[in-house]
Amino acid sequence: MNLITKVPRGTQDILPGQSKNWQTIETVLRQVASLHGFSEIRTPVFEHTELFQRGVGDTTDVVQKEMYTFQDKGGRSITLRPEGTAGATRALLEHGLYAAALPQKLWYEASCYRYEKAQKGRLREFHQFGVEMYGSADPLADAEIISIASAIFSRLDIHGLTLELNSIGCPTCRAAYTKALQEYFGQYKDQLCETCQSRLERNPMRILDCKSEICHKIGEKAPSILDYLCDDCKAHFQKVCSALDTLGISYQINDRIVRGLDYYTRTVFEFTTNDLGSQGTVCGGGRYDGLVEELGGPAMPALGFGLGLDRLLLLMEAQNIRFPQQPACDLYIASIGEAARLKSLVLATALRSADMIAAFDDLGRGLKAQMKYANKIGARYSMVLGDNELAAEQASVKNMETGDEDNLPIDENFAKAFAGMERRSSLFTTL
Repeated sequence: MNLITKVPRGTQDILPGQSKNWQTIETVLRQVASLHGFSEIRTPVFEHTELFQRGVGDTTDVVQKEMYTFQDKGGRSITLRPEGTAGATRALLEHGLYAAALPQKLWYEASCYRYEKAQKGRLREFHQFGVEMYGSADPLADAEIISIASAIFSRLDIHGLTLELNSIGCPTCRAAYTKALQEYFGQYKDQLCETCQSRLERNPMRILDCKSEICHKIGEKAPSILDYLCDDCKAHFQKVCSALDTLGISYQINDRIVRGLDYYTRTVFEFTTNDLGSQGTVCGGGRYDGLVEELGGPAMPALGFGLGLDRLLLLMEAQNIRFPQQPACDLYIASIGEAARLKSLVLATALRSADMIAAFDDLGRGLKAQMKYANKIGARYSMVLGDNELAAEQASVKNMETGDEDNLPIDENFAKAFAGMERRSSLFTTL
């Protein structure tokens, strides 16, 4: 074939065989979020650019290098969302959700866009599940947010993850830390990449998150934020750790985690794996107590996490985690002749109304080709309709695995009779 184009670099098609696995994961995500009292929010795929400049931070790689930004026909600067938190917070403020009962607990599933070097586990269009909690400054809220991610991994049978935990303090204690970083990195200014040289005065913590090997190597011996925490931030972090200990959630302190977005304060965390090579961060989040106010709202604490679904699927594949196989078809109705084809449509419609998956021939194929198709789609049962079956008003339904057959009436009671036959067959198999 001479295709006029292919899927853009850094994006992917999710085909029918794969989408079932996505649906399985999405069901687990929704269930866990609901059990923790979170409600779904859906925000636009694009926002005004200043939302991300103010919320995410103009010194971050995301804003400086990775955003898909363009001008619309009205001359407004528009950006495809690079992450979900800023949009959710904008919606919280615009619609007055912050004035309702607190805490406000929101979850979302969204496609996000970042212009990065496309590679396995790092796409330009990626899919993110996130939770956001607004209104609680309590350390137990931090532990609860982390426990949600832990519960998701447990339900999906994912193993071998490491929870890495840090505190990056508040604006008060970060002032002293910023000065210490400026003094340290100032010694190596000429060796830093061009981006980090500009960060040195404005936001030196961003240097710790730089992807440059040279900057990363220099940053290994930089001062630790944990040595600069104020008493309040230190007490908060200790309570988070204590709550995780009580929950039995193991963790490692990693004082180099700063996350890639400027809105974070105090607790930051990542769930990492060794099964995906360099793209080892599966989930990341923390606290961002200044974000609501930064976007024009009242002073309000907030926290949450983002979980990459594309990378999550890669991890489950790497760990050979099997997804439940759902039947593609409960009953395939083969037909001989136009009258039988019409009847097969009627019976299939009745089965679908009773929440069963039914298929029939809508290509006018011969019987042999129809039965081959029934095998290809994994039909659990098959039935052949012809003139004899129509005259007798009954047909034989065959179990495609065992070969057992049952005669059923092909009248208004057909769906009920088929459901009863299937229950009997399942009971016999169980016994």
